[in-house]
Amino acid sequence: MTLSVNSLAAIAVDIQDSLSRPDRFQRIINSLHSLLNCDATALLRYEAHQFRPLATAGLAPDVIGRRFKLDSHPRLEAIARAGNVVRFPADSDLPDPYDGLIPEQPALHVHACVGLPLFLGQTLIGALTLDGMDAAQFDAYSDEELWVVGTLVSGALNNALLMEQLEKPGVETFSLIPLEAMDAAEDEMIGNSAQLLQLKKEIGIVASTDLSVLITGETGVGKELVAQALHRQSARSGNPLIYLNCAALPETVAESELFGHVKGAFTGAVHDRTGKFEMADRGTLFLDEIGELPLSLQAKLLRVLQYGDLQRVGEDRLLKVDVRILAATNQALRQAVAEGRFRADLYHRLSVFPLHVPALRERGEDIVLLAGYFCEKCRRKFGLQHLALSAAARTLLTSLPWSGNIRELEHSIYRASIIAQAEAASGEVILMPSHFSPAPENHVTQDISEAPLMTEHGLRESTDEFQRQLIARALKACEGNWAACARKLEVDAGNLHRLAARLGLK
Repeated sequence: MTLSVNSLAAIAVDIQDSLSRPDRFQRIINSLHSLLNCDATALLRYEAHQFRPLATAGLAPDVIGRRFKLDSHPRLEAIARAGNVVRFPADSDLPDPYDGLIPEQPALHVHACVGLPLFLGQTLIGALTLDGMDAAQFDAYSDEELWVVGTLVSGALNNALLMEQLEKPGVETFSLIPLEAMDAAEDEMIGNSAQLLQLKKEIGIVASTDLSVLITGETGVGKELVAQALHRQSARSGNPLIYLNCAALPETVAESELFGHVKGAFTGAVHDRTGKFEMADRGTLFLDEIGELPLSLQAKLLRVLQYGDLQRVGEDRLLKVDVRILAATNQALRQAVAEGRFRADLYHRLSVFPLHVPALRERGEDIVLLAGYFCEKCRRKFGLQHLALSAAARTLLTSLPWSGNIRELEHSIYRASIIAQAEAASGEVILMPSHFSPAPENHVTQDISEAPLMTEHGLRESTDEFQRQLIARALKACEGNWAACARKLEVDAGNLHRLAARLGLK
């Protein structure tokens, strides 16, 4: 079957109709998936040496959360470097980025695979990937026909991305950033839930202003990512974003940290020190855990916010600074004000525009997307060929309460990856529900005595039992080779021998 003029015209019409819809990318990919009779289709955006999935069909839901860096995905790198349609041999030995990510297809060893690089002029802006389980699935389509499809999708992708930017609050037409200049940030907020989209909308509204923002939310929800997004989208983005954790600030040095000091101001002040406010001049200062700031410093902080001037410790001269303040807390500051633990005037000065970051358990399917994102990070970190989530594991992850939020999810993925890697016979690892059982946070909804790697003893004994089983699994996977086992567990070989002896494994 070849692509007729009518078929190509239908694609063009579908693409044009999709551009005005909120789910424009998914509608585009659904049309192509059906028309080209694919088993797996993906529309990817190119950003700073990696591809970010915008929409998929026939792939596991966590693929949308993954970020495919070119240096670890040779097929995608070949597509990015190509100037035309790329057809991979059905038995190509290049690993497929979707291996293990097509439901009911655990491995993609012999299949049809086509990649279409998408260009705006001479600039790569994305890619369209087509996969079929039949090795001859796309043979009927000529390169010329597929190139026409790619050209239509390129124009649609560019228009859709421009429309997305224009729809963002506070974005002017002259401030659109060239697509090739956009960075793929490691601090990206992953997810498509209504709660996260609303948060991103509010960030877009306030980012371009100089208003102080108070970011609230539970521990581990990503308040620092919100601060980074606010700074990145502001007119101050070319200047520093300075971070200060108020909870880790001893009261004896807090004033010096904030405002700096001069030589001889106090014992130990052997040279001048620049404070965080000066460092952030014309930029942004992010005060994390602001609720922990001592009352004695709150009045001095309030003066800087009101008048824009400060004094270094031990100096009479006033310094003028131009700093935007972002603050974050997991405390109920209103209650702290009522109890006299936080100044009311400072609270109102900081919370000109409050932003609340939702808990992970409130974000539904974002859990799966974040799990995919962390899986891809683990795959690169541990040098695995493939790392996928089973359907049962995805179901488990969405059912857990995640009291530690995104940070807990990330740690759980890393821990499960280590356990699954120790059990796997090759570099192709699939995470199962059993691989998540050692995480104590993940047993809130079940009887702890049912957890296979827990004991009825105290923390020390339970930790020893977990380490004992993990080492035993890794050693078995390494066929009794202790040096290889140490490398797999990323520990010093001597330390591993001593630990194994203490645990009774030697």
